[in-house]
Amino acid sequence: MDIRRNISLKSFNTLRLSASADAFAEFHSVGELLALYGWAASHKLPIKVIGGGSNVLLTSDVNALVLRSAMRTVSVLRETAEHRIVSVDAGVNWHEWVCKSIDFGSGLENLAFIPGTVGAAPVQNIGAYGVEVSDCLEAVVGFCLSTAQLRMFSADECRFAYRDSVFKQELRGDFIILRVLFRLRKQFSPVLSYGPVAQWAEGREVTPQALIDEIVSIRSSKLPDPDTVPNAGSFFKNPVVCEEVAADLRLRYPDIPEYPQSDGSVKLAAGWLIERSGWKGRWSGNAGMHKDQALVLVTNGKAEYDDLQRLVGQVQKDVKCEFGIQLEPEPQPF
Repeated sequence: MDIRRNISLKSFNTLRLSASADAFAEFHSVGELLALYGWAASHKLPIKVIGGGSNVLLTSDVNALVLRSAMRTVSVLRETAEHRIVSVDAGVNWHEWVCKSIDFGSGLENLAFIPGTVGAAPVQNIGAYGVEVSDCLEAVVGFCLSTAQLRMFSADECRFAYRDSVFKQELRGDFIILRVLFRLRKQFSPVLSYGPVAQWAEGREVTPQALIDEIVSIRSSKLPDPDTVPNAGSFFKNPVVCEEVAADLRLRYPDIPEYPQSDGSVKLAAGWLIERSGWKGRWSGNAGMHKDQALVLVTNGKAEYDDLQRLVGQVQKDVKCEFGIQLEPEPQPF
C-alpha cells in the first residue's frame, strides 16, 4: 500500500480549492481496498472517496484517509438480443468510457465530455441533452463501510431522480462504488430532443461517433475547460416547479425557457434565472459566474470555500428575490 500523509488536495478538485488530507491512497483492486480499510480502522481515521473532483466542494482540511479508485477494467458480462451488459470499473475516466462505449452498444453518447469518473456518475445521476446515466444503468457494485461488505444495487434500488440517488442520500459517505454495470442498446437510437442537437441532426445521417463529436463541440462552446479555468461545470440544479408556479412566471417573463416533465411539473433553466438576476460574468472576490455561461461558477485559482459560500449565497438571494425560486447547488461538500 502506498499511503501518503498530509497531502494537498488542490489538484484533486476542479475548483482548485485549497485543502489537505491526513492521508491519501489509490486502490487497484478490492483486496487493496480492504487492506486500506483495515489501515484506516487501525489509525482511527474515517474514509472518504474522491473521483475526478469535479463535483465536490472542499470545505476545509480533511481529517480522513482519502481514497481514489485506480481500477480501470472494462468487460462484457452478458448480452441479450437487444442489449449488452458491460461492467466498467469506477476509476475509468467518464468521457473516455463514453467514447469507448460505442464499441459495445449505444445510449451514452449525449453524456460525452462530462468531467469526472465512472464511479461518480451514479451518485449525481449525471445527465445532459435529454439523457441521464440512469437510462442506461443496470446495477452498481460497491463496498459498504459500515458493514464491511460488498453489495450490488439494481437500478431500481439506486432510487434515481433528477441529480439524485440513494448514494447521495442515506448511503452518502458510507458506500464506495467499485464498478458500474451499463445496459447498452445494440440498435443505435439517438436522443435528438435537445434544440441544438436536433438542428445539427436535421438532414444528416447521425452515427454514434458523429453524435459524440457534436456533443463535445456543444459543451466546449458553452463550458470552460477546468484545466485552464477552475470550475465544477454546471453549479446549480435546474429547478423543477409545479405548473401553477410556471404559469405565473410565464405571465411575468414570456421568454422564460421551460421544459415540461412527464409528471406535470416544469423544469426551468437555472442559467437563465442567474443571468436575468444580473450575475452572468459577475464576480465576488475570487469567484464568479462565467461570462459566457451564467450557470458555471468559476474561480481564479485562489478561492477558498468561504469565497464560494459568499458567492453562492448572493446568487441564491438575488434569484429568490427576482423569481421566488431557491436554487440548489449540484456539487456536494466533501
